Formats: sequence, C-alpha cells, structure tokens
Amino acid sequence: MTQSTAQTRRKGIGVKVWLFVSETGESRLEEVGKHYIMRRTSLPARDLRILDPMLSQPSSILGREKAIVINLEHIKAIITATEILMINSSNPLFLQFLQDLQSRISTSSNEMPHRMSNDMDTNDYSTNTMMEVSFSLNSRTISQNNSPMTMHEGSDFLPDKSNIEIKWGSSRSGKDVPVASPPKQLPFEFKALEACLESACRCLESETKTLEDEAYPALDELTSKISTLNLERVRQIKSRLVALSGRVQKVRDQIEHLLDDDHDMAEMYLTQKLETRLVDQTSLKEGYNTEFDEDEDQSDESHSKRSYNSSDPKLDVEELEMLLEAYFAQINGILQKLSSLSEYVDDTEDYINIMLDDKRNQLLQVAVIYGTLNMMLNAGIVVVGLFGMNIHIDLFDGQPYQFWSTTWGTLAGCLFLFFLSIYWGKKKYLLSS
Repeated sequence: MTQSTAQTRRKGIGVKVWLFVSETGESRLEEVGKHYIMRRTSLPARDLRILDPMLSQPSSILGREKAIVINLEHIKAIITATEILMINSSNPLFLQFLQDLQSRISTSSNEMPHRMSNDMDTNDYSTNTMMEVSFSLNSRTISQNNSPMTMHEGSDFLPDKSNIEIKWGSSRSGKDVPVASPPKQLPFEFKALEACLESACRCLESETKTLEDEAYPALDELTSKISTLNLERVRQIKSRLVALSGRVQKVRDQIEHLLDDDHDMAEMYLTQKLETRLVDQTSLKEGYNTEFDEDEDQSDESHSKRSYNSSDPKLDVEELEMLLEAYFAQINGILQKLSSLSEYVDDTEDYINIMLDDKRNQLLQVAVIYGTLNMMLNAGIVVVGLFGMNIHIDLFDGQPYQFWSTTWGTLAGCLFLFFLSIYWGKKKYLLSS
C-alpha cells in the first residue's frame, strides 16, 4: 500500500492540468508533465519555471524559436503558431480571460471566410457594373437618312454623337464606390498576445480604479480628522499602492524592453518562421529533381522575404511594434494614475506632518507659559516662606492693613513678573502672538 502510494507520487511529479486552446477557439484539458510540454513547444526547463504558480516570478514576455512564453499577472501561457497552452486555474480573472480569448479567436476565424466571400461578390459586381460605353447606331436612320453618318477622307468611320449612348455603371447605393482591399489579418500568435496584454491591462486598470475610489476619500477624511483608525486605513492603502505600482512598472518595463529590441520582436513571428521552415523542407525535397537550381533560387527568394535573419540591419517588425505601442501607452496611463495617487498621498502626509508640528509647537508654548507661571508662584511662595520664619520683626507687631498690603503686593509682583516674561518671550519670537 505504501509502495503504490509512493509510485503514484513519483508519477505525479511535474504533472499539471493544462488547458489547450486551438487557433479555431476549441479548448480541451490534458493532464501532462513538463517533459511533454518541453517536447511539444521546444522550450527549456528554465522557461517553464516562469509559469510555475508556486514560484513568484516577475512579469515577462519571452520570444523563443517555436513559442512565446507569457507571465503577466494572472496569465501564465505558452503561445505557439497554432495553439495556446495554459495551466488550468479556477481564478475568476483567468476564466474571464479564457472567455475573451475564445471569443476573439472564434470571431477572427469566422470573419475570414465571410470577408473573402464578400470581397468576391464585390469584385464580381464591380466588374459587371463598370462603365459601359455602347455606340449604338439606329439602323433605320442609317438606311433611310444617311445624315447621321459622316465620311471624311483620311478619317475613320465615326458615328453621330447624338446616337452615342454612354451608360455609367454604379454601385448598389447609386454611387461609384471604390473597392478597398481587405485589412491585413494578424497572425494567430499576435491575436493571442493581444488578448493576454488586454486582459493584464484590464486587471491592473480595475485594481487602480478600486484603489482610487478607496484612497481619495480616506485621505480627505484623514486631513479633517487625525485618528488612529484613519491612519491605519491610509497605511494599508499606501502599502497596496506601492505593491500595485511595482507590478505595473514591471509590465511596463517588459513591454519597453521588447520595443527597444527588434531582434526579440522578430523572434515572436512564429507563423512566419513556421512558413519559412515549411518552405525550406519543400525545397530540400525538391532538391533531388532536375530543376534543383531554379527551385533553390525561388526558395531562397521566398526565404529572404519571409524570414528574419539576425544579421539584417533593419527588421520589419512594424506590425508587432504597433501592437505593443498601443498597450505601452495604456500601461503608461495606468502608471500615471498611480503616480498621481502617490503624489496625493505624499502631499497628504506632508500636510499631516505640518499639522502635527503645529500642534507640537502649541503644546510647547503652553508648557513654557505654565512653566513661567509656576516660577512666579514659586517666587511668591519664597516671600511667604520668608515671612513664616520664627523670627521676630517689627512688621509682625503692625496693624492688619500691613498684612494685606504685603500679601497683595507680593501677588501683584508675581503677576507683573509673569506678564513681563510673556512679553519678553513674544518679543524674542519664542512665543506666538
């Protein structure tokens, strides 16, 4: 019993449930190991570690010979020229991404034959409705009245202009509409890459919006009332802001790194490289025929058009560059929102510190005032202590008015010294006026 359990565990090492989505939008689940994925996608083991959900890896988009490895937020996928491989997950964000991906791929695959049929109908109709110029002659007029037809020496036979009927073809709407060429379709790997980038940006933008809705009211409340509860809320918001800014910055840096390196972008043209390999295999098979030289020239020409050589000075990656630039601008906008929120947090923190410093200064002034008052009272106590000594003087034998005059005089002297000390402190700007 123990041996069978151990064998089952050994067999299950590295085995995960993978979700395969084909280029037609069909999906299926398979429980396979990492070695099967490595053979199927020609990826090394270190690239598969990036997709391990148990490991914390930074956001990355890696272009390889036969696949693109993507690790963006909740998306961990391998894109090939014909399918997408993803580790199955029950995350609601992953399920939403899967639905968007399938709808995008299905819509693109359904639009192709529909657009082709519409283009064929449009071309046929435009051909049939081209400008028709018919030169019709009235046979009855020609035979009876020879006037419509003129003959000149050295000239061709020309019909009368009044009998020339010019019929202009028009479109179904009644206007001449030029037929535009259909837009170029993105290859499958770029459609999948766009879906991944869109889902990641949507996730980050949603979290940013939620954080903004919580942060601004909490910060405004803190400025109006400084309390332990409000300070704790702002502390948690700032922690979330720092973490989210780091995630957005990593995605931005990864896209920027791809835009700066044309060779990395050229590696991501999987469909084109697949077509190039098929052309090379075909040329090798046809190399045994008598027309080897001609076929080799054609294959070399097609190879030079379709393949990206690392030695080329300029690589044609405009299609992917435009796609990445769009999402780079979007991620920059999200980062700008977070930067504005971070500046608002810093400004609020500075304002709170200023308020606390002002309260601290007020407390110090109160302490100085009470200290001065205490000192004046101690001076009065000294006078009372002097008169309380068991020493006989003539003042003790006087009338009661002498006692009250001495008492009030001592109190007035203490108050005079107190106000004099306060005036001196304000004059020296030690106390606020």
